[in-house]
Amino acid sequence: MAPPGKFVFYAYQPSMAGAVILAVIFGLSSLWHIKQMCQSRTWYFIPFTIGCLFETLGYMGRAMSSSESFPDFTKGPYIIQSVLLLLGPTLFAASIYMILDRLVRLLDADAYSLIPPRWLTKVFVLGDVLSFFAQGGGGGMLTTARTQDDVKRGENMILGGLGIQILFFGGFCLVTALFHLCIRREPTSKSYAVTAPWTLLVYVLYAASLLIMVRSLYRVAEYAQGQGGALQGHEYWLYILDSVPMLVVSGLFNWMHPSCVVGGCRVVGGTAAHLLEQGTGHVPVHTLAKE
Repeated sequence: MAPPGKFVFYAYQPSMAGAVILAVIFGLSSLWHIKQMCQSRTWYFIPFTIGCLFETLGYMGRAMSSSESFPDFTKGPYIIQSVLLLLGPTLFAASIYMILDRLVRLLDADAYSLIPPRWLTKVFVLGDVLSFFAQGGGGGMLTTARTQDDVKRGENMILGGLGIQILFFGGFCLVTALFHLCIRREPTSKSYAVTAPWTLLVYVLYAASLLIMVRSLYRVAEYAQGQGGALQGHEYWLYILDSVPMLVVSGLFNWMHPSCVVGGCRVVGGTAAHLLEQGTGHVPVHTLAKE
């Protein structure tokens, strides 16, 4: 535990093994995402890929901190891990919003979207941007905090950013669920014509959304408790409620990359579905046609 009355960056000695393992896995996932994005030209997936890189660098920062002696941690590695691990999932959310927008338009299901498709991405990404800057500003305040009052102000700013993220992400989940319910009840003619596995992509969106929401609620509880709370006082909570959920989200989109259904390129005929059944999880560029 941290010495009473003294502000330290961590309330424990960070695990070197845990940080290195996560940095390596997120790094491999990032490289895979870069390859998939470039091959399929799904440039709207750039924020998600940057989010993966943030996670990679964040755990590298934790690995650097783990080589230092408790409680005399240096500021640089702490800033890297604190800010990047806080902001990575916000970038995940930005690309996830864009997937739903493209899916609605692909299936000619504009009438089933609570928010018109032309505004869908704009509304949710705006919320994401506000959340990003609020969390980033709060994280910056924490890294320069010298008193408990400074820490409290930084934590409150982060809580505000997380609150914005949860509000908009909750709205996104509602829009997704209503869209899915409507198109199941009254399928559009295009939903029959599209042979790419769009239904599977919807379920991946559900899973990713649930995991990001769990992680966001954990972060809210963590900063609401403050430095003396159980969540900041034990490292395993970070791994259980942040690291693993975000790793699963990244892996889900490696496995079911949105280019199999929507993106900068459109799947022709049954190619994506056929390749998915074969277990490749990837659609080569020559099987795609520009929208």
